[in-house]
Amino acid sequence: MALVEFVSPLHNRTQRDYIGRVTAHDKAACATIAKQWGQDYWDGAREHGYGGYSYDGRWLAVAEAMAAHYGLKAGDRILDVGCGKAYLLYEFTRAVPGIEVAGLDISEYGLNDAKAEVRPFLHHGHARSLPFEDNHFDFVFSLATLHNLAINELFSAVREIQRVGRKNKYIMVESYRNEREKANLLYWQLTCESFFAPDGWDWIYQQCGYDGDQEFIYFE
Repeated sequence: MALVEFVSPLHNRTQRDYIGRVTAHDKAACATIAKQWGQDYWDGAREHGYGGYSYDGRWLAVAEAMAAHYGLKAGDRILDVGCGKAYLLYEFTRAVPGIEVAGLDISEYGLNDAKAEVRPFLHHGHARSLPFEDNHFDFVFSLATLHNLAINELFSAVREIQRVGRKNKYIMVESYRNEREKANLLYWQLTCESFFAPDGWDWIYQQCGYDGDQEFIYFE
């Protein structure tokens, strides 16, 4: 497994008030709302999730970097596990004209509010059971999704990503390298179920036979 950084530059641009996250509102109540994965999570108040998530083109640079790194070309099939509103998938269609995209997410609201150009290629479902054949995709990726799964679902999801990807794979999750980053992650998160340092994620990937790449984002 190789460590690659596609998303960290975007993640590090955001300034976060970690203490305010747990003092300004009832965080347990906010997390309960967030985990419904509905309008409140995507486009409601900031304490419930994104605080409004609309297309702004920021994901094009990520799609271009991934396409270059993995040598993606027209006709290749790619899958985004936990695609949300599928902005990254849309950007892949711009970065690599002729690429075949597919996405899966648990949020019906997110899928219904996705870019119209890729909406026909999106599936409602859970990462623990992907509705695709073995070795179907040239590139399978998952951004900021698998840490939202309980440990039993997490193992199933990693194995599913390995199963449906015939070539390149990439998983990005939230993690921590020290006690400060762990505390900040716990303060900030609303939907995480699995909290591990990179060594813990490495062990999980090894147990699941995952041979793709990885990235971690940290709350510094």
